[in-house]
Amino acid sequence: VQLQASGGGLVQAGASLRLSCANPRRTASNNAVGWFRQAPGKEREFVAHISWNGGTTYYADSVKGRFAVSRDRTKNTVYLQMDSLKPEDTAVYYCAAARGSFGSTSASSYNYWGQGTLVTVSS
Repeated sequence: VQLQASGGGLVQAGASLRLSCANPRRTASNNAVGWFRQAPGKEREFVAHISWNGGTTYYADSVKGRFAVSRDRTKNTVYLQMDSLKPEDTAVYYCAAARGSFGSTSASSYNYWGQGTLVTVSS
């Protein structure tokens, strides 16, 4: 399974970004996809996940109400819309395909990871 994360960048607090996680070979179309992030000096943490058909989503409390995960099965892409960004959202963001059709907050449930995209939010 090949996943390609993109869309990161440098923005000011309060701005928005949309991350994309492409699966060009369609090998994860029946898998849940999760987003995780890792800030400098910190452990990787769960952000959001979406089920194989997009019908179920779940968010970390720290991003609930600001981030939205979605997937376009026709484009084999999962998105993470990030609004009202805060400096504490600064991290490398990773997308990952789960072993099953429904996601998990545990990184151990995901066996295919994208390369990560850096999001930097300035105050």
